[in-house]
Amino acid sequence: MNNFMKRILSAIILIPLALYFIIHGSLMLMFFTAICFLVACYEWHMMTKKKHFRIYGFPFLFFSFYTFYELSLQLTLVFFVILICISTDIGGYVFGKIFKGPKLTKISPNKTYAGMIGGYFLSLICLAMITNYIDYQHIPIQFFLLTLLISTVSQIGDIIISYFKRLSKIKDTGKIIPGHGGLLDRIDGMIFTFPIVYLINLTGYLNV
Repeated sequence: MNNFMKRILSAIILIPLALYFIIHGSLMLMFFTAICFLVACYEWHMMTKKKHFRIYGFPFLFFSFYTFYELSLQLTLVFFVILICISTDIGGYVFGKIFKGPKLTKISPNKTYAGMIGGYFLSLICLAMITNYIDYQHIPIQFFLLTLLISTVSQIGDIIISYFKRLSKIKDTGKIIPGHGGLLDRIDGMIFTFPIVYLINLTGYLNV
């Protein structure tokens, strides 16, 4: 419960702060993105010392943060991605803690099938709330498929970072965020989701 309250308080502080920088844009967003990128690179460096795959993480992080910055020019789309990733993470955490059950994978012992379902469930609830706010009578199939894709990639990203943490024999990527650990612990799903959404957006398929 103590850790859960830390997670809640951290989210209450960090989410509005991040949204402020995104909405403000310009140099402030560039500064915010650069700081987060450097922190993520530092955590990756510390986590993968003397590992042969360490070098590959840096260009990936650069591309990931670049796609975030590019998508931030489309506020509706970037907010949509962030909200679905956050709701997926919260749904997975809450459902996993409440229902427990069979483990999803040995890579991340805390991940359960209940948590996976909870992630999808809360992301779709979030989608329903968003489309209701936009005043759609029915949820467009485009939004529905995009939500499932974002939630899936976010959960896979979480597992991938957990895999690297397991290889490095650490619990968290850092200690910068109380209740969450490091920055990479908090944005593990987003750093994989933004590149995917960015590439899809280049095709012109998305009109969010």
